[in-house]
Amino acid sequence: MRRSVIAGIAAGSVLATATVTGVAVAAGNAQPPHATRWQQQSYGHDFGPMSRMWPMGRMHPTSFGSEFDYLAEMVAHHQEAVTAARQLQRSGRAEMRALGASIVKTQTAEIATMKKWLAAWYLGYSTVVDYQPMMRDLSQLSGDALDEAFLQDMIPHHMVAVMMSQQLLMRGQAEHGEVRAFAAGVRDAQHAEMFQMRQYLSDWFDGSWGNMPGGIWGPR
Repeated sequence: MRRSVIAGIAAGSVLATATVTGVAVAAGNAQPPHATRWQQQSYGHDFGPMSRMWPMGRMHPTSFGSEFDYLAEMVAHHQEAVTAARQLQRSGRAEMRALGASIVKTQTAEIATMKKWLAAWYLGYSTVVDYQPMMRDLSQLSGDALDEAFLQDMIPHHMVAVMMSQQLLMRGQAEHGEVRAFAAGVRDAQHAEMFQMRQYLSDWFDGSWGNMPGGIWGPR
């Protein structure tokens, strides 16, 4: 069974940076003591305030070996985002309802596109991944608690998608021009949404995001 390249929490980290449309991407290569092959390839870095907010404690962008891996993992990653974003229909803030609707619409369409490519180009491959959730269950939250939890979780969730997409492009792992264009679009769109969510968190919940390591957020 293929193991998720997103699973696993790194036991320590070594910083490296790669510029992604103005974002300095932080990564590390320390491994948990019983890491699987996929987990051993994962990057890990503790992002200070973000790590304390995020339920999983660490953000661990991934390393993978092929276009197929990218597409299969990104389908699962998008599905989690869509499930979480649907909860924002209950938000009392128009901005959050609009954000949720946009994520649902965009990423549902992207899931369909990726599944079409997987069926066309990788017939006979198992697309089942052992995906480990990166976001908490929002179904029992409401009001400010819902909005704040969503923002806290979705910012690092988006960061992983940005870093996965940039890695695919930088390593030349995309075998089809359509996937290269897709990955660039995911990277740029989710990077922009990260900045918007960061602003919401700061405006509404006094979130402190100004001193991320490696200049990760770029200029405000």
